[in-house]
Amino acid sequence: MAWNHSALPLSLAILAVVNTIRTSASELKPRTAKAFQHYEEVTETRIQGELSTPGQFLYLDTFPESQRAEEIARLKSGQVYVKSITTKENGNKIEIPDGLVHHWLAIGFVPKARLEQVLHVTQDYPRHAEFFKPDVQRSQLLSHDGEHFRVYFRFYRHAIVTAVYNTEFDVRFTQSDPAHVYSTAKAVRIAEVRNPGEKDESERPVGNDHGYLWRLDLYTRYLEVNDGVYVQIEFVGLSRGVPAIFAWLVNPYIHSVPREYLTNYVGQLKKAVAGEAVEKQAAGGR
Repeated sequence: MAWNHSALPLSLAILAVVNTIRTSASELKPRTAKAFQHYEEVTETRIQGELSTPGQFLYLDTFPESQRAEEIARLKSGQVYVKSITTKENGNKIEIPDGLVHHWLAIGFVPKARLEQVLHVTQDYPRHAEFFKPDVQRSQLLSHDGEHFRVYFRFYRHAIVTAVYNTEFDVRFTQSDPAHVYSTAKAVRIAEVRNPGEKDESERPVGNDHGYLWRLDLYTRYLEVNDGVYVQIEFVGLSRGVPAIFAWLVNPYIHSVPREYLTNYVGQLKKAVAGEAVEKQAAGGR
């Protein structure tokens, strides 16, 4: 393929930035971790306020009725609503020194499903590597006590650079009534894998790696209605900061990763729920 002259400098700049990010190590500094923890706390306060307010369980519930009806129609046609959002404190941006927050919200609709079916797939953690590949390469249930789960995932993501992580999540589910469930999944350990799949595979020191992913929280809401189940996910992640001079170039790439992950997750969840329903029906017909 021929390069045009205007594209060449831009392409070289992208390669230079990506190569720098790929090869250089970055340390999660205490002030960055503390600032992100504050961001989490403010986010969770807002979420709890929404959950305790009747009629505001889903993000779409805040829309004018006509817009809400349009978005619901899109969801029921198979589309996924995805939006980048930001938590602010008293109307002001929460600064994260030396770090970058990735905060996204996605809503999908699983047609002809019951809440119990969706939760069965969601909580079948040993099969997540089957349900949600290639983003999840391995999965294991480490412990289970009531609505509290401890889970291991190996995450894989390729977008210009490839990143593989060994992670452990603390997951808690809360059901307020037969139609509403809320869950919080927080990564308690994220270790970037060096040379994944090779004989010399090893983990980089936690918090001292390429800095693609230092923290990750997933806040999920499930709402059963007559013809299916709405699933709303908030993705809140932390990565290393990007030098301001390159931010305009790198941020669109960085921001595309959560969008693609959430869109894929919702699509694969639908397939998994439908597949489980078919398997159950076939087993019952024997």
